[in-house]
Amino acid sequence: MCNCDHDDTLLGLIAGFERFRERYHDTPEYQCLVQDGQKPRVLLLACSDSRVDPAITLDVKPGELFVIRNVANLVPPYETNSGQHGVSAAIEYAVSVLKVDHIIVKGHAKCGGIRALVDNPEQASIDSASLIGRWMAIAKPAYERAKSRHPDADNDTLAAELEKDSILASLDNLMTFPMVRERVKSGDLKLHGWYFDITNGTLRGWNPRTRRFEELTAPIQD
Repeated sequence: MCNCDHDDTLLGLIAGFERFRERYHDTPEYQCLVQDGQKPRVLLLACSDSRVDPAITLDVKPGELFVIRNVANLVPPYETNSGQHGVSAAIEYAVSVLKVDHIIVKGHAKCGGIRALVDNPEQASIDSASLIGRWMAIAKPAYERAKSRHPDADNDTLAAELEKDSILASLDNLMTFPMVRERVKSGDLKLHGWYFDITNGTLRGWNPRTRRFEELTAPIQD
């Protein structure tokens, strides 16, 4: 049953929907998507953080991205057990059905999920009583590697390193998916790691040749 007693926050969302309808829904481009289906070229894995909505930060139109968002933009390794594999199912759909050309794992600075792992690494376990702890166990190997490289780092520094290392771990996990591995090896699919620094407004991409995250955008002019 619809609860029509909306507060200002919900009224703002409804007004936003009306703007979407005016801007996109009645256009030929959107109606083509409605009738013919979606054909995005990019699968983007992003964090659920409200500050990093990829449609806003990348300024895209409907139909351009197939997006998976979760805590800390993690990709689990490929598994075929009896668990519920929502992220993995979406990856399979994007790669095998939509036939995307690119997969981007887009992490960001000041990620709450990564910080939770750094502050409480003992909670990141598949046996954790916390759902977040179980999920962040995916990034535990990356945490251990970052910690071994920076044994004396404070938590702020370690979190900043892990934000990037976890992107690389997710790229590695993507290659455990047979359908991803097959299309990457054939040259039909390319994987990318991007890092959005919400502090200074820069976007960096992983360069496997230099083993560094390098600037993709020009610096912001003062």
